[in-house]
Amino acid sequence: MQLTFNNINQLWSYVLAETLKRLGLSCAIICPGSRSTPLTVAFAKQSPDIEIVSILDERSAGFFALGRAKATGKPVVLVCTSGTAGANFYPAVIEAKESRVSLLILTTDRPAELRECHSGQTIDQVKLYGNYPNWQNELAIPSADMGMLSYLRQMVIHAWERCQFPNGGAVHLNVPFRDPLSPIADGTDFNLDCEEFFDGIIPTQSHFANYPLPKEWELCNRGIIIAGVAQPKEPEEYCRAIAYLAQTLHWPVLAEGLSPVRNYTAINPYLISSYDIILRNQQIAQELTPKMVIQIGEMPTSKELRNWLIATKPYCWLVDKSIKNLDSLHGKTTHLRISIEEMERRDNRKIEKRSVDEYLERWCDIENQVRTKIDANIGNIDELIECKAAWLISQILPPGTPIFISNSMPVRDVEFFWKPNNLKIRPYFNRGANGIEGTLSTALGIAYYQQSSVMLTGDLALLHDTNGFLIRNKFIGHLTIVLINNNGGGIFEMLPIAKFDPPFEEFFATPQDIDFAKLCATYNVQYELISSWENLTARLRLLPKHGIRVLEIKTNRKSDAKWRMENLNKFAEYLAT
Repeated sequence: MQLTFNNINQLWSYVLAETLKRLGLSCAIICPGSRSTPLTVAFAKQSPDIEIVSILDERSAGFFALGRAKATGKPVVLVCTSGTAGANFYPAVIEAKESRVSLLILTTDRPAELRECHSGQTIDQVKLYGNYPNWQNELAIPSADMGMLSYLRQMVIHAWERCQFPNGGAVHLNVPFRDPLSPIADGTDFNLDCEEFFDGIIPTQSHFANYPLPKEWELCNRGIIIAGVAQPKEPEEYCRAIAYLAQTLHWPVLAEGLSPVRNYTAINPYLISSYDIILRNQQIAQELTPKMVIQIGEMPTSKELRNWLIATKPYCWLVDKSIKNLDSLHGKTTHLRISIEEMERRDNRKIEKRSVDEYLERWCDIENQVRTKIDANIGNIDELIECKAAWLISQILPPGTPIFISNSMPVRDVEFFWKPNNLKIRPYFNRGANGIEGTLSTALGIAYYQQSSVMLTGDLALLHDTNGFLIRNKFIGHLTIVLINNNGGGIFEMLPIAKFDPPFEEFFATPQDIDFAKLCATYNVQYELISSWENLTARLRLLPKHGIRVLEIKTNRKSDAKWRMENLNKFAEYLAT
Protein backbone atom coordinates (compact mmCIF):
# COMPACT_ATOMS: atom_id res chain seq x y z
CA MET A 1 0.00 0.00 0.00
CA GLN A 2 1.40 3.38 -1.06
CA LEU A 3 0.53 6.51 0.94
CA THR A 4 1.31 10.06 -0.15
CA PHE A 5 2.01 12.78 2.41
CA ASN A 6 1.98 16.53 1.80
CA ASN A 7 2.82 17.49 5.40
CA ILE A 8 6.10 16.49 7.01
CA ASN A 9 4.76 16.39 10.57
CA GLN A 10 1.91 14.12 9.53
CA LEU A 11 4.35 11.77 7.77
CA TRP A 12 6.53 11.62 10.90
CA SER A 13 3.56 11.14 13.21
CA TYR A 14 2.02 8.47 10.96
CA VAL A 15 5.19 6.40 11.07
CA LEU A 16 5.32 6.73 14.85
CA ALA A 17 1.66 5.76 15.40
CA GLU A 18 1.64 2.98 12.78
CA THR A 19 4.78 1.44 14.24
CA LEU A 20 3.17 1.36 17.68
CA LYS A 21 0.00 -0.17 16.27
CA ARG A 22 1.96 -3.00 14.66
CA LEU A 23 3.88 -3.55 17.89
CA GLY A 24 0.59 -4.16 19.67
CA LEU A 25 -0.47 -0.78 21.13
CA SER A 26 -4.18 -0.88 21.90
CA CYS A 27 -4.78 2.35 23.87
CA ALA A 28 -3.51 5.94 23.71
CA ILE A 29 -4.51 8.72 26.11
CA ILE A 30 -4.48 12.17 24.48
CA CYS A 31 -4.45 15.44 26.42
CA PRO A 32 -5.56 18.54 24.48
CA GLY A 33 -3.02 21.07 23.21
CA SER A 34 -1.59 22.76 20.13
CA ARG A 35 2.00 21.50 19.83
CA SER A 36 0.76 17.90 19.99
CA THR A 37 -1.59 18.40 17.01
CA PRO A 38 0.38 16.17 14.57
CA LEU A 39 0.41 13.24 17.00
CA THR A 40 -3.22 13.74 17.99
CA VAL A 41 -4.34 13.65 14.35
CA ALA A 42 -2.17 10.61 13.58
CA PHE A 43 -3.44 8.60 16.55
CA ALA A 44 -7.05 9.63 15.88
CA LYS A 45 -6.72 8.13 12.38
CA GLN A 46 -5.62 4.81 13.95
CA SER A 47 -8.98 4.38 15.68
CA PRO A 48 -10.52 1.85 16.18
CA ASP A 49 -7.36 -0.27 15.91
CA ILE A 50 -5.96 1.86 18.72
CA GLU A 51 -8.50 3.11 21.24
CA ILE A 52 -8.09 6.85 21.73
CA VAL A 53 -9.27 8.48 24.96
CA SER A 54 -9.20 12.26 25.39
CA ILE A 55 -8.65 13.44 29.00
CA LEU A 56 -8.46 17.10 30.00
CA ASP A 57 -6.28 17.00 33.12
CA GLU A 58 -2.75 15.63 32.53
CA ARG A 59 -2.22 14.33 36.08
CA SER A 60 -5.52 12.48 35.91
CA ALA A 61 -4.64 11.21 32.42
CA GLY A 62 -1.33 9.84 33.68
CA PHE A 63 -2.97 7.80 36.40
CA PHE A 64 -5.84 6.70 34.14
CA ALA A 65 -3.21 5.34 31.75
CA LEU A 66 -1.47 3.68 34.69
CA GLY A 67 -4.70 1.93 35.69
CA ARG A 68 -5.43 0.89 32.11
CA ALA A 69 -1.93 -0.62 31.81
CA LYS A 70 -2.37 -2.46 35.12
CA ALA A 71 -5.71 -3.94 34.01
CA THR A 72 -4.65 -4.99 30.50
CA GLY A 73 -1.01 -5.87 31.17
CA LYS A 74 -0.08 -3.89 28.04
CA PRO A 75 1.73 -0.55 27.59
CA VAL A 76 -0.41 2.57 27.24
CA VAL A 77 0.69 5.71 25.38
CA LEU A 78 0.32 9.23 26.84
CA VAL A 79 0.44 12.30 24.60
CA CYS A 80 0.57 15.94 25.68
CA THR A 81 1.50 19.38 24.43
CA SER A 82 4.60 21.37 25.35
CA GLY A 83 5.36 23.30 28.54
CA THR A 84 4.12 22.32 31.99
CA ALA A 85 1.61 19.81 30.57
CA GLY A 86 4.17 17.01 30.67
CA ALA A 87 5.21 17.91 34.22
CA ASN A 88 1.78 16.83 35.39
CA PHE A 89 2.58 13.27 34.27
CA TYR A 90 5.44 13.14 36.79
CA PRO A 91 3.63 11.42 39.72
CA ALA A 92 2.35 8.69 37.37
CA VAL A 93 5.86 8.25 35.93
CA ILE A 94 7.22 7.71 39.44
CA GLU A 95 4.51 5.19 40.28
CA ALA A 96 5.05 3.40 36.94
CA LYS A 97 8.73 2.93 37.74
CA GLU A 98 8.20 1.80 41.31
CA SER A 99 5.32 -0.57 40.53
CA ARG A 100 6.76 -1.67 37.15
CA VAL A 101 3.86 -0.63 34.93
CA SER A 102 4.51 0.03 31.24
CA LEU A 103 3.82 3.58 30.01
CA LEU A 104 5.16 5.24 26.84
CA ILE A 105 5.08 9.02 27.27
CA LEU A 106 5.22 11.32 24.25
CA THR A 107 5.69 14.96 25.23
CA THR A 108 5.63 17.26 22.22
CA ASP A 109 7.96 20.26 22.16
CA ARG A 110 9.11 23.30 20.24
CA PRO A 111 12.22 22.91 18.07
CA ALA A 112 15.65 23.91 19.34
CA GLU A 113 15.55 27.41 17.80
CA LEU A 114 12.49 28.31 19.90
CA ARG A 115 14.03 27.25 23.20
CA GLU A 116 15.93 29.46 25.66
CA CYS A 117 14.49 32.59 24.00
CA HIS A 118 11.33 33.12 26.05
CA SER A 119 9.08 31.56 23.43
CA GLY A 120 5.66 30.89 24.92
CA GLN A 121 4.77 27.57 26.56
CA THR A 122 8.36 26.38 26.45
CA ILE A 123 10.33 24.72 29.24
CA ASP A 124 13.30 22.34 29.31
CA GLN A 125 11.64 18.98 28.62
CA VAL A 126 14.77 16.94 27.99
CA LYS A 127 15.12 14.40 30.82
CA LEU A 128 12.02 15.99 32.35
CA TYR A 129 11.44 13.02 34.65
CA GLY A 130 14.99 12.68 35.96
CA ASN A 131 16.06 9.08 36.56
CA TYR A 132 12.54 7.63 36.76
CA PRO A 133 12.05 6.46 33.15
CA ASN A 134 13.45 3.10 32.08
CA TRP A 135 14.81 5.00 29.10
CA GLN A 136 14.42 8.50 27.66
CA ASN A 137 15.44 10.34 24.53
CA GLU A 138 14.55 13.24 22.28
CA LEU A 139 13.59 12.51 18.70
CA ALA A 140 15.09 14.42 15.81
CA ILE A 141 13.16 17.14 14.01
CA PRO A 142 10.83 15.50 11.44
CA SER A 143 12.45 14.86 8.08
CA ALA A 144 11.03 13.47 4.81
CA ASP A 145 14.01 11.20 4.34
CA MET A 146 13.85 7.40 4.23
CA GLY A 147 16.93 7.05 6.39
CA MET A 148 15.45 9.34 9.07
CA LEU A 149 12.10 7.55 8.93
CA SER A 150 13.94 4.27 9.48
CA TYR A 151 15.67 5.90 12.47
CA LEU A 152 12.26 6.95 13.84
CA ARG A 153 10.86 3.45 13.39
CA GLN A 154 13.77 1.89 15.27
CA MET A 155 13.60 4.46 18.09
CA VAL A 156 9.91 3.70 18.59
CA ILE A 157 10.54 -0.06 18.61
CA HIS A 158 13.30 0.38 21.17
CA ALA A 159 11.10 2.63 23.33
CA TRP A 160 8.30 0.03 23.21
CA GLU A 161 10.66 -2.72 24.33
CA ARG A 162 12.31 -0.66 27.05
CA CYS A 163 9.00 0.19 28.75
CA GLN A 164 8.44 -3.57 29.18
CA PHE A 165 11.83 -5.28 29.48
CA PRO A 166 13.62 -6.26 31.58
CA ASN A 167 11.02 -4.62 33.86
CA GLY A 168 7.92 -2.56 33.21
CA GLY A 169 8.15 1.18 33.69
CA ALA A 170 7.86 4.51 31.88
CA VAL A 171 9.75 5.49 28.74
CA HIS A 172 9.84 9.16 27.75
CA LEU A 173 10.25 10.40 24.19
CA ASN A 174 10.36 14.16 23.71
CA VAL A 175 8.99 14.93 20.24
CA PRO A 176 9.76 18.38 18.74
CA PHE A 177 7.69 19.78 15.87
CA ARG A 178 8.07 22.90 13.71
CA ASP A 179 5.04 24.65 12.22
CA PRO A 180 2.71 24.00 10.52
CA LEU A 181 1.18 21.75 13.15
CA SER A 182 -2.19 21.22 11.43
CA PRO A 183 -2.39 18.70 8.55
CA ILE A 184 -2.12 21.29 5.78
CA ALA A 185 0.16 21.13 2.74
CA ASP A 186 3.65 22.45 3.49
CA GLY A 187 5.41 21.59 0.22
CA THR A 188 6.14 17.99 1.18
CA ASP A 189 5.52 15.34 -1.48
CA PHE A 190 6.52 11.95 -0.15
CA ASN A 191 5.37 8.44 -1.09
CA LEU A 192 5.70 5.69 1.49
CA ASP A 193 5.46 1.98 0.64
CA CYS A 194 3.86 0.95 3.93
CA GLU A 195 3.98 -2.82 3.53
CA GLU A 196 7.67 -2.80 2.70
CA PHE A 197 8.57 -0.17 5.32
CA PHE A 198 6.73 -1.82 8.23
CA ASP A 199 7.44 -5.42 7.22
CA GLY A 200 8.77 -7.53 10.06
CA ILE A 201 7.33 -5.51 12.96
CA ILE A 202 5.58 -7.93 15.33
CA PRO A 203 4.34 -7.60 18.91
CA THR A 204 7.09 -8.23 21.45
CA GLN A 205 6.62 -11.25 23.67
CA SER A 206 8.36 -12.61 26.75
CA HIS A 207 9.21 -16.28 27.17
CA PHE A 208 9.23 -18.38 30.32
CA ALA A 209 12.07 -20.75 31.15
CA ASN A 210 12.10 -23.50 33.74
CA TYR A 211 14.28 -22.92 36.80
CA PRO A 212 14.93 -25.85 39.15
CA LEU A 213 13.99 -25.59 42.81
CA PRO A 214 17.14 -25.02 44.89
CA LYS A 215 18.14 -28.08 46.93
CA GLU A 216 18.38 -25.90 50.04
CA TRP A 217 14.61 -25.41 49.93
CA GLU A 218 13.86 -29.11 49.81
CA LEU A 219 16.11 -29.85 52.77
CA CYS A 220 14.63 -27.21 55.08
CA ASN A 221 11.84 -28.21 57.49
CA ARG A 222 11.24 -24.75 59.00
CA GLY A 223 10.57 -22.51 56.05
CA ILE A 224 7.90 -19.97 55.14
CA ILE A 225 6.76 -18.48 51.85
CA ILE A 226 5.86 -14.81 51.85
CA ALA A 227 3.47 -13.81 49.06
CA GLY A 228 3.93 -10.06 48.98
CA VAL A 229 2.06 -7.26 47.23
CA ALA A 230 1.39 -8.36 43.66
CA GLN A 231 -0.87 -7.62 40.71
CA PRO A 232 0.20 -10.28 38.17
CA LYS A 233 -1.18 -10.37 34.64
CA GLU A 234 -2.50 -13.91 35.18
CA PRO A 235 -3.46 -14.09 38.87
CA GLU A 236 -4.70 -17.69 38.85
CA GLU A 237 -1.49 -18.95 37.23
CA TYR A 238 0.49 -16.93 39.79
CA CYS A 239 -1.50 -18.41 42.70
CA ARG A 240 -1.15 -21.95 41.36
CA ALA A 241 2.61 -21.54 41.09
CA ILE A 242 2.78 -20.46 44.75
CA ALA A 243 0.44 -23.26 45.80
CA TYR A 244 2.59 -25.82 43.98
CA LEU A 245 5.69 -24.56 45.75
CA ALA A 246 3.99 -24.59 49.16
CA GLN A 247 2.65 -28.11 48.75
CA THR A 248 5.97 -29.37 47.39
CA LEU A 249 7.94 -27.99 50.34
CA HIS A 250 5.17 -28.24 52.99
CA TRP A 251 5.70 -24.61 53.94
CA PRO A 252 3.01 -22.11 55.03
CA VAL A 253 2.20 -19.15 52.77
CA LEU A 254 1.99 -15.79 54.52
CA ALA A 255 -0.16 -13.89 52.03
CA GLU A 256 -0.43 -10.09 52.01
CA GLY A 257 -3.96 -8.73 51.63
CA LEU A 258 -2.87 -7.06 48.39
CA SER A 259 -1.88 -10.41 46.91
CA PRO A 260 -4.38 -12.38 44.82
CA VAL A 261 -3.43 -15.45 46.89
CA ARG A 262 -5.99 -14.58 49.58
CA ASN A 263 -8.72 -14.80 46.94
CA TYR A 264 -7.82 -18.33 45.74
CA THR A 265 -8.11 -20.36 48.94
CA ALA A 266 -9.25 -23.53 47.16
CA ILE A 267 -5.78 -24.01 45.67
CA ASN A 268 -3.76 -22.69 48.63
CA PRO A 269 -4.43 -24.94 51.66
CA TYR A 270 -1.46 -23.60 53.66
CA LEU A 271 -2.59 -19.97 53.51
CA ILE A 272 -1.81 -17.75 56.53
CA SER A 273 -3.70 -14.43 56.46
CA SER A 274 -3.40 -13.22 60.06
CA TYR A 275 0.40 -13.18 60.37
CA ASP A 276 0.51 -9.50 61.38
CA ILE A 277 -1.67 -10.28 64.40
CA ILE A 278 0.01 -13.60 65.19
CA LEU A 279 3.43 -11.96 65.34
CA ARG A 280 2.24 -9.42 67.93
CA ASN A 281 2.39 -12.29 70.42
CA GLN A 282 6.08 -12.38 71.30
CA GLN A 283 5.99 -15.94 72.65
CA ILE A 284 4.35 -17.30 69.51
CA ALA A 285 6.58 -15.20 67.26
CA GLN A 286 9.66 -16.73 68.90
CA GLU A 287 8.21 -20.23 68.60
CA LEU A 288 7.56 -19.79 64.87
CA THR A 289 11.05 -18.50 64.01
CA PRO A 290 11.91 -19.85 60.52
CA LYS A 291 15.25 -21.05 59.23
CA MET A 292 14.52 -20.00 55.68
CA VAL A 293 12.18 -17.61 53.85
CA ILE A 294 11.11 -17.49 50.22
CA GLN A 295 9.89 -13.98 49.51
CA ILE A 296 7.85 -13.74 46.30
CA GLY A 297 7.70 -10.18 45.05
CA GLU A 298 7.96 -7.17 47.30
CA MET A 299 7.68 -7.28 51.07
CA PRO A 300 4.18 -6.96 52.60
CA THR A 301 3.09 -3.73 54.30
CA SER A 302 3.17 -5.25 57.81
CA LYS A 303 5.73 -3.68 60.18
CA GLU A 304 5.25 -6.64 62.53
CA LEU A 305 6.44 -9.03 59.82
CA ARG A 306 9.39 -6.82 58.86
CA ASN A 307 10.56 -6.41 62.46
CA TRP A 308 10.21 -10.16 63.08
CA LEU A 309 12.40 -10.98 60.08
CA ILE A 310 14.98 -8.39 61.12
CA ALA A 311 15.11 -9.89 64.63
CA THR A 312 15.19 -13.57 63.63
CA LYS A 313 17.55 -13.18 60.62
CA PRO A 314 16.49 -16.22 58.54
CA TYR A 315 18.17 -16.89 55.20
CA CYS A 316 16.01 -15.33 52.48
CA TRP A 317 15.51 -16.23 48.84
CA LEU A 318 13.85 -13.41 46.89
CA VAL A 319 11.96 -14.52 43.77
CA ASP A 320 11.23 -11.58 41.46
CA LYS A 321 12.22 -10.64 37.91
CA SER A 322 13.12 -7.08 38.94
CA ILE A 323 16.65 -5.88 38.28
CA LYS A 324 16.31 -3.53 41.26
CA ASN A 325 17.44 -4.15 44.83
CA LEU A 326 14.28 -5.33 46.63
CA ASP A 327 15.98 -6.30 49.89
CA SER A 328 14.70 -3.47 52.09
CA LEU A 329 15.63 -5.43 55.23
CA HIS A 330 19.29 -5.84 54.18
CA GLY A 331 19.35 -9.46 55.31
CA LYS A 332 21.08 -12.65 54.19
CA THR A 333 19.42 -12.67 50.80
CA THR A 334 19.81 -14.43 47.45
CA HIS A 335 17.82 -12.76 44.66
CA LEU A 336 16.58 -15.16 41.97
CA ARG A 337 15.65 -12.78 39.16
CA ILE A 338 12.86 -14.90 37.74
CA SER A 339 9.10 -15.03 38.26
CA ILE A 340 7.43 -17.63 40.46
CA GLU A 341 5.72 -18.93 37.32
CA GLU A 342 9.16 -19.80 35.92
CA MET A 343 10.00 -22.18 38.77
CA GLU A 344 10.22 -25.70 37.40
CA ARG A 345 7.22 -27.92 38.02
CA ARG A 346 7.55 -31.67 37.79
CA ASP A 347 4.34 -33.37 38.85
CA ASN A 348 6.10 -36.74 39.09
CA ARG A 349 8.94 -35.48 41.28
CA LYS A 350 9.55 -37.51 44.44
CA ILE A 351 10.48 -35.38 47.42
CA GLU A 352 10.85 -37.27 50.67
CA LYS A 353 7.99 -36.23 52.92
CA ARG A 354 8.96 -35.42 56.47
CA SER A 355 7.38 -37.71 59.04
CA VAL A 356 5.46 -34.94 60.80
CA ASP A 357 5.23 -31.38 59.46
CA GLU A 358 4.91 -29.96 62.95
CA TYR A 359 6.03 -26.49 61.96
CA LEU A 360 3.45 -26.24 59.17
CA GLU A 361 0.71 -27.70 61.38
CA ARG A 362 1.47 -25.18 64.11
CA TRP A 363 1.16 -22.28 61.70
CA CYS A 364 -2.15 -23.57 60.34
CA ASP A 365 -3.56 -24.21 63.82
CA ILE A 366 -2.73 -20.69 64.99
CA GLU A 367 -4.16 -19.19 61.80
CA ASN A 368 -7.45 -21.02 62.43
CA GLN A 369 -7.59 -19.72 66.00
CA VAL A 370 -6.93 -16.09 65.09
CA ARG A 371 -9.16 -16.13 62.01
CA THR A 372 -12.04 -17.54 64.06
CA LYS A 373 -11.54 -14.83 66.69
CA ILE A 374 -11.40 -12.02 64.10
CA ASP A 375 -14.47 -13.21 62.24
CA ALA A 376 -16.53 -13.62 65.39
CA ASN A 377 -15.56 -10.20 66.72
CA ILE A 378 -15.98 -8.16 63.54
CA GLY A 379 -19.05 -10.10 62.45
CA ASN A 380 -20.88 -8.92 65.57
CA ILE A 381 -20.10 -5.21 65.06
CA ASP A 382 -23.23 -3.32 64.05
CA GLU A 383 -21.91 0.25 64.09
CA LEU A 384 -20.17 1.63 61.02
CA ILE A 385 -16.47 1.17 61.72
CA GLU A 386 -13.61 1.32 59.21
CA CYS A 387 -12.10 -2.11 59.77
CA LYS A 388 -15.33 -3.94 58.99
CA ALA A 389 -15.53 -2.49 55.47
CA ALA A 390 -12.49 -4.41 54.22
CA TRP A 391 -13.56 -7.58 56.06
CA LEU A 392 -17.09 -7.46 54.64
CA ILE A 393 -16.10 -6.51 51.10
CA SER A 394 -13.83 -9.57 50.91
CA GLN A 395 -16.90 -11.79 51.24
CA ILE A 396 -19.64 -10.11 49.22
CA LEU A 397 -18.19 -8.94 45.89
CA PRO A 398 -19.24 -10.76 42.72
CA PRO A 399 -16.62 -13.34 41.66
CA GLY A 400 -13.66 -11.92 39.77
CA THR A 401 -14.37 -8.30 40.67
CA PRO A 402 -11.42 -5.91 40.18
CA ILE A 403 -10.94 -3.72 43.28
CA PHE A 404 -8.59 -0.76 43.59
CA ILE A 405 -7.42 -0.22 47.17
CA SER A 406 -6.26 3.26 48.10
CA ASN A 407 -3.14 3.95 50.10
CA SER A 408 -2.96 4.99 53.77
CA MET A 409 -5.49 3.25 56.03
CA PRO A 410 -7.43 1.13 53.47
CA VAL A 411 -4.37 -0.94 52.49
CA ARG A 412 -3.63 -1.62 56.15
CA ASP A 413 -7.20 -2.63 56.97
CA VAL A 414 -7.05 -4.99 53.98
CA GLU A 415 -3.86 -6.56 55.32
CA PHE A 416 -5.28 -6.87 58.84
CA PHE A 417 -8.81 -8.02 58.05
CA TRP A 418 -9.28 -9.14 54.40
CA LYS A 419 -10.78 -12.59 54.82
CA PRO A 420 -9.46 -15.43 52.63
CA ASN A 421 -12.02 -16.44 50.04
CA ASN A 422 -12.38 -18.25 46.76
CA LEU A 423 -14.02 -15.39 44.84
CA LYS A 424 -10.99 -14.73 42.59
CA ILE A 425 -11.22 -11.00 43.39
CA ARG A 426 -8.49 -9.04 41.59
CA PRO A 427 -6.78 -6.45 43.84
CA TYR A 428 -5.07 -3.41 42.34
CA PHE A 429 -3.16 -0.63 44.08
CA ASN A 430 -0.42 2.00 43.70
CA ARG A 431 2.14 0.63 46.16
CA GLY A 432 5.19 1.59 44.13
CA ALA A 433 5.62 5.03 45.68
CA ASN A 434 2.65 4.65 48.09
CA GLY A 435 1.24 8.11 47.33
CA ILE A 436 -2.39 9.21 47.31
CA GLU A 437 -2.16 11.07 44.00
CA GLY A 438 -4.33 9.82 41.17
CA THR A 439 -6.24 7.16 43.09
CA LEU A 440 -9.60 7.86 41.44
CA SER A 441 -8.09 8.17 37.97
CA THR A 442 -6.14 4.92 38.40
CA ALA A 443 -9.29 3.11 39.51
CA LEU A 444 -11.20 4.46 36.51
CA GLY A 445 -8.40 3.29 34.21
CA ILE A 446 -8.60 -0.19 35.73
CA ALA A 447 -12.40 -0.30 35.46
CA TYR A 448 -12.51 1.05 31.89
CA TYR A 449 -13.91 -1.65 29.60
CA GLN A 450 -13.46 -4.23 32.37
CA GLN A 451 -15.86 -6.11 34.60
CA SER A 452 -17.78 -3.77 36.93
CA SER A 453 -15.22 -2.67 39.49
CA VAL A 454 -14.91 -1.31 43.03
CA MET A 455 -12.63 1.20 44.72
CA LEU A 456 -12.01 1.34 48.49
CA THR A 457 -10.72 4.75 49.57
CA GLY A 458 -10.57 7.32 52.32
CA ASP A 459 -11.89 10.86 51.99
CA LEU A 460 -8.54 12.66 51.61
CA ALA A 461 -7.31 10.33 48.86
CA LEU A 462 -10.53 10.87 46.90
CA LEU A 463 -10.40 14.64 47.38
CA HIS A 464 -6.83 14.65 46.10
CA ASP A 465 -8.04 13.48 42.68
CA THR A 466 -11.58 14.79 42.14
CA ASN A 467 -10.55 15.95 38.65
CA GLY A 468 -10.74 12.26 37.81
CA PHE A 469 -14.53 12.67 37.76
CA LEU A 470 -14.10 14.73 34.57
CA ILE A 471 -13.53 11.40 32.78
CA ARG A 472 -17.14 10.37 33.47
CA ASN A 473 -18.53 11.31 30.02
CA LYS A 474 -15.94 9.13 28.28
CA PHE A 475 -15.92 6.33 30.82
CA ILE A 476 -17.13 2.95 29.56
CA GLY A 477 -17.92 0.46 32.30
CA HIS A 478 -18.79 0.82 35.98
CA LEU A 479 -16.94 1.86 39.12
CA THR A 480 -18.43 1.78 42.62
CA ILE A 481 -16.43 3.89 45.08
CA VAL A 482 -16.71 2.77 48.70
CA LEU A 483 -15.77 5.99 50.48
CA ILE A 484 -14.66 5.75 54.11
CA ASN A 485 -15.23 9.31 55.30
CA ASN A 486 -13.63 9.90 58.68
CA ASN A 487 -13.04 13.59 57.86
CA GLY A 488 -9.27 13.51 57.82
CA GLY A 489 -6.15 11.42 57.68
CA GLY A 490 -7.05 8.37 59.74
CA ILE A 491 -3.62 6.81 59.38
CA PHE A 492 -2.06 9.64 61.39
CA GLU A 493 -4.27 8.66 64.34
CA MET A 494 -2.17 5.49 64.57
CA LEU A 495 1.07 7.46 65.01
CA PRO A 496 2.56 8.99 68.19
CA ILE A 497 1.97 12.53 66.85
CA ALA A 498 -1.77 12.02 67.42
CA LYS A 499 -1.19 12.68 71.13
CA PHE A 500 0.03 16.22 70.40
CA ASP A 501 -2.82 18.58 69.59
CA PRO A 502 -2.07 21.24 68.62
CA PRO A 503 -0.64 20.81 65.98
CA PHE A 504 -2.21 17.41 65.16
CA GLU A 505 -5.68 18.31 63.83
CA GLU A 506 -4.60 21.23 61.67
CA PHE A 507 -1.38 19.90 60.20
CA PHE A 508 -1.75 16.09 60.22
CA ALA A 509 -5.41 15.05 60.35
CA THR A 510 -6.36 18.03 58.10
CA PRO A 511 -10.18 17.62 58.18
CA GLN A 512 -11.83 19.12 55.07
CA ASP A 513 -15.52 19.08 56.10
CA ILE A 514 -16.72 18.26 52.58
CA ASP A 515 -20.34 17.44 51.73
CA PHE A 516 -19.76 14.55 49.32
CA ALA A 517 -23.38 14.48 48.21
CA LYS A 518 -22.97 18.01 46.83
CA LEU A 519 -19.55 17.20 45.38
CA CYS A 520 -20.98 14.23 43.49
CA ALA A 521 -23.89 16.34 42.26
CA THR A 522 -21.41 18.85 40.82
CA TYR A 523 -19.87 16.12 38.66
CA ASN A 524 -23.19 14.38 37.98
CA VAL A 525 -21.99 11.25 39.78
CA GLN A 526 -24.44 8.95 41.57
CA TYR A 527 -24.23 9.17 45.37
CA GLU A 528 -25.68 7.23 48.30
CA LEU A 529 -25.08 7.46 52.05
CA ILE A 530 -24.68 3.98 53.55
CA SER A 531 -26.68 3.59 56.75
CA SER A 532 -25.90 -0.04 57.69
CA TRP A 533 -23.78 -3.04 56.76
CA GLU A 534 -26.88 -4.67 55.29
CA ASN A 535 -27.28 -1.60 53.10
CA LEU A 536 -23.66 -1.90 51.87
CA THR A 537 -24.02 -5.64 51.26
CA ALA A 538 -27.09 -5.10 49.09
CA ARG A 539 -25.27 -2.50 46.99
CA LEU A 540 -22.14 -4.61 46.40
CA ARG A 541 -23.50 -8.10 45.81
CA LEU A 542 -24.79 -7.04 42.39
CA LEU A 543 -22.89 -4.19 40.73
CA PRO A 544 -24.32 -1.95 38.00
CA LYS A 545 -22.95 -2.21 34.46
CA HIS A 546 -22.48 1.48 33.71
CA GLY A 547 -21.52 4.75 35.34
CA ILE A 548 -19.74 5.91 38.49
CA ARG A 549 -21.28 5.57 41.94
CA VAL A 550 -20.12 6.75 45.38
CA LEU A 551 -21.22 4.86 48.50
CA GLU A 552 -20.24 6.95 51.53
CA ILE A 553 -19.66 5.37 54.94
CA LYS A 554 -19.24 7.98 57.67
CA THR A 555 -17.01 6.81 60.52
CA ASN A 556 -15.31 8.25 63.60
CA ARG A 557 -11.59 8.63 63.03
CA LYS A 558 -10.50 8.61 66.67
CA SER A 559 -12.69 5.78 67.91
CA ASP A 560 -11.69 3.63 64.91
CA ALA A 561 -8.00 4.14 65.69
CA LYS A 562 -8.62 3.27 69.33
CA TRP A 563 -10.47 0.08 68.31
CA ARG A 564 -7.55 -1.06 66.13
CA MET A 565 -4.91 -0.43 68.76
CA GLU A 566 -6.89 -2.29 71.43
CA ASN A 567 -8.20 -5.24 69.44
CA LEU A 568 -5.22 -6.10 67.25
CA ASN A 569 -3.24 -6.77 70.41
CA LYS A 570 -6.15 -8.58 72.06
CA PHE A 571 -6.41 -11.00 69.14
CA ALA A 572 -2.70 -11.77 69.64
CA GLU A 573 -2.92 -12.09 73.43
CA TYR A 574 -5.73 -14.60 73.01
CA LEU A 575 -3.20 -17.10 71.62
CA ALA A 576 -1.33 -17.26 74.92
CA THR A 577 -4.38 -18.35 76.92
